[in-house]
Amino acid sequence: MNTETIGTWAGLMWNALNEVETLGLKQVKKATKLKDKELYAAIGWLAREGKLNIVENAEEKELYLSLVK
Repeated sequence: MNTETIGTWAGLMWNALNEVETLGLKQVKKATKLKDKELYAAIGWLAREGKLNIVENAEEKELYLSLVK
């Protein structure tokens, strides 16, 4: 795993989130077909760049992701 690969995964996630307003973590995984470690690396990449909103729904025990507008 290198930064170029993680950047590619982040691009897949960004594209999936750009098509809709908000997606749950499971929906992002399904849309991107990323494995867990790839998904979390992409989340870290986009979060570090300030491009990702992360909201936790305690009732549903789910994370919801959206792009910063």
